[in-house]
Amino acid sequence: MKRYVVVPRPTKHAALRACDRCPRVLLSQPVLFAGLLTAHTVGDRHGENLFAHAIARQGGEAGE
Repeated sequence: MKRYVVVPRPTKHAALRACDRCPRVLLSQPVLFAGLLTAHTVGDRHGENLFAHAIARQGGEAGE
């Protein structure tokens, strides 16, 4: 009996192919900024980070 079990893991290429199959839905800038404001209001730091990065990916300015 083997001591370790080998678990097959997807490669980088397989992950990239999977991303191409389901295109990401891009939200509009006002929706992202509203989400950022809401996350800031309730004190959700992780939400703020996610919304700020989504805005940056679309080329917007989130402020610092």
